Amino acid sequence: MVASNILLYFFLLISADLTYKNVAQAPEYCGKKNGYALDDKNCFWHTEFTSKRYILYDVNPPEGFNLRRDVYLRTSIFVRNLSEKSKKRYQWHLVLPPWGNLYHWRSTDIGPQKQIPWSTFFDLESLKKYVPVIEMHEFIKEYSQNSKTSAIDRVYILQNDEKMFETGNFDDKNQLVNCTPDALRKYQASSSGNYGAKFWGYSNVTANEVKCLVYHGTMSGLEENLYPDIYSSVMFDHMEIPLHDSYGTKEFWAARRSMRYNSALYEIANDFSQKYLKSNDSRDKTELPMDWTKEKSKRNALGGPYLCVHLRRRDFLIGRAGSVPTIKNAASQLSIKMEELNLQSIFIATDAENNEYNELKSLLNMYAVTRYTPSDSVKKLYKDGGVAIIDQIICSKARYFIGTHESTFTFRIQEDREIMGFPSKMTFNELCGIEKCKSRSSWKILW
Repeated sequence: MVASNILLYFFLLISADLTYKNVAQAPEYCGKKNGYALDDKNCFWHTEFTSKRYILYDVNPPEGFNLRRDVYLRTSIFVRNLSEKSKKRYQWHLVLPPWGNLYHWRSTDIGPQKQIPWSTFFDLESLKKYVPVIEMHEFIKEYSQNSKTSAIDRVYILQNDEKMFETGNFDDKNQLVNCTPDALRKYQASSSGNYGAKFWGYSNVTANEVKCLVYHGTMSGLEENLYPDIYSSVMFDHMEIPLHDSYGTKEFWAARRSMRYNSALYEIANDFSQKYLKSNDSRDKTELPMDWTKEKSKRNALGGPYLCVHLRRRDFLIGRAGSVPTIKNAASQLSIKMEELNLQSIFIATDAENNEYNELKSLLNMYAVTRYTPSDSVKKLYKDGGVAIIDQIICSKARYFIGTHESTFTFRIQEDREIMGFPSKMTFNELCGIEKCKSRSSWKILW
């Protein structure tokens, strides 16, 4: 009887507490105006009954795979900082935008490359050790609550301040402006009042509000646009516009270290390296702990007995012609370096056409020249993005790496080599273009 009374007492206590919270928090969530004229329709069920908050984002369509990875870093640090500042009042989650239809993904024999989840390329459990992330399909299922659509509470279309260079005023800017028809081109207002844009190709994702925001500044400045007491999901379009808050800092490198690849991609790359390049992690001192949080500072990575070069062609031949060598000149530079290093094997990571690759190979016929050619099954499973990552993994473990000036593909390899602990002189090297050699930058890891 005494035990029953104690249980009843605790039940009543918990019930009273829950009742109090529901009554007390509803006005707090929906009553704050924050400068906006709100009515009951803005008090979404999400804000009333859950502390979960979601940040979604998208990037300018022409931007490539490796720049998008950098945008993820900026955004993940932003969301992590939100979580730390919230002191558990809100549970912030970063929704990962699915991959698809990128400029360099040109394979036509593997079906459409769209709505590709991040787990195809990256280890989600590793990402989650830095910041809570969820895939888009998980967000749709979780956020719709059995309705037919998932309506994002507010979308901000970020825009550059086009007048900065005219006025010379480069101060931070965070200003709501009227959306032009061009800005709203992909956001179609429906008769029900919300917006449908087939977000990432999903017809069941809509938005309740779309606003245009002229923005200049770092990621942290976006916080004042969130209003988490009103909105539980906010999306930023053109997330490439905000700048890093933490570039090159320990925080940046922690986020970067968390970006481990899908384990299957490591396995494919390692099998290739062992078979064709006589390389393995143990002998080459390129092993990393399974958990990135267990990594420690070191500078003793040796790398496999081969040189890797990233030779960027295609769009760089037009946009950055001066920094790209001819095939003959590239071969000359590589020959000099191979003789200096006393190596016999060269791995080529390139988007060059077959005739250019074959020309390069013929000019380097005194060396064992190879590149990775995926099987049909690998291409179908991991798409062009996965094949590019396999190239990057192989390059990251080479004895010596030479990249292409200002290529984000090169940058990601250099970052991976910094994490593995290569001497900087074996990593931060670039091919000279047809013009004078560009100055080489290096950004060393901080622990």
